[in-house]
Amino acid sequence: MAKIPYCTPEWLEAFAEAYRANPKYEKDLKKLTSSVYFNVLAEPAWGIDKAIIFGAAFEAGRLVRAEFISAANAKNAATFILSATPAEWKSILTKKSKFVTDFMLGKIKLDHGSKVGVLGIAPHSNALVDSLTQVELEWPDEMTADEVEKYRANMKAFRSRLGV
Repeated sequence: MAKIPYCTPEWLEAFAEAYRANPKYEKDLKKLTSSVYFNVLAEPAWGIDKAIIFGAAFEAGRLVRAEFISAANAKNAATFILSATPAEWKSILTKKSKFVTDFMLGKIKLDHGSKVGVLGIAPHSNALVDSLTQVELEWPDEMTADEVEKYRANMKAFRSRLGV
């Protein structure tokens, strides 16, 4: 299986397709009805020159949408917006650390929504991480300098196209 670059439309599309194709995820997240968005903070060394927000909306575990969204629109669409550095999100998605632990340690910040509410959906975090990592991810910090520049150019192009 080919690696898909992290934090790209190709990754979100692959995630959504794999999620919908595997009833396990909807079953595992059947108690989740929420719109959870993730703010990936800027990290120019990774080719992420300014923060970008992606997320997903679920109704009783059913994936309603997965998208990149502008900060202004995210506040209207999201139940929660969580922020962290790309390295922190990588640590979560590669399962080197746990969401709940890092949230409680302040490595992941709540930008929008209720802290009590986030703790209420925290039991679903492992299943959500599993669903987001069904595809093999290519991380910008593991790319060559030329690959990072191509990644940066791709990010600039899709951000312009999507208005994010």
